Amino acid sequence: MPADYHTHTPLCRHATGSPEEYIDAALAAGLSEYGISDHAPQVPEPFDDWRMRRDELSEYFAWVERARARAAGKLPVRIGLECDWLEGCDKWIGELESECRWDYLIGSVHYLGDWDFDNPKWLGRWAESDVEAVWMHYWQTYARMASSGLFDILAHPDLVKKFAHVPAGDLARFYEPAIDAIAAAGCVIELNTAGWHKPCEEAYPAAGFLELACSAGVPLVISSDAHAPNEVARDFHKAVAMAKAAGFRETVLFDQRRRSVEALQ
Repeated sequence: MPADYHTHTPLCRHATGSPEEYIDAALAAGLSEYGISDHAPQVPEPFDDWRMRRDELSEYFAWVERARARAAGKLPVRIGLECDWLEGCDKWIGELESECRWDYLIGSVHYLGDWDFDNPKWLGRWAESDVEAVWMHYWQTYARMASSGLFDILAHPDLVKKFAHVPAGDLARFYEPAIDAIAAAGCVIELNTAGWHKPCEEAYPAAGFLELACSAGVPLVISSDAHAPNEVARDFHKAVAMAKAAGFRETVLFDQRRRSVEALQ
């Protein structure tokens, strides 16, 4: 199975399980590599209630070391962060970069202004919103994130569809400008299997986006976004088939922000 680089720890306050349980699940799945990339701290603190604090980074590093001890000689364990793209975040991401020799940084768009739109707590706000306008705002933000050059991997590209609010018509009008920005920046996108278990009942991204990205030469990783050990590598067989159908023949590996590739089996 391909590497699974987008996984979480209980430090984010909405995940469960021990390092040993996650590694055992990764080994059972036959992953080529396992990566830990919990929600990064964000200033000013407290920023929200679904991420680790800056003073918990030492606990995060200890958690990763426990995972590496469990996996020793059996599985490479990589360390990353899932960082939120917010306007003006460049300096803060630079500070986080200095905390560790990261293998990769994942960029995510969870916020549109002050609205963490994928948070079930604020689900009612969707009923008051113009879906077309929200999607336009989201994809413009996603393109700016790609163009920033701050991140190695861009997470769950069409997360905006999580609660199944999707505009009418051909969605390529949203996809194409974002894919142009991603390709120009040389970023890797992920095929995130968690979407199959959300109200949208569809992987992130949709097949149409994935096909356009492949045609544009955008590289790929496959991720579970696991928040519990039994979610590690979830639906990876299905995701590999989807990636191949879109035209992908390899995925990317990371080691201290250097890339290599492995064939999709």
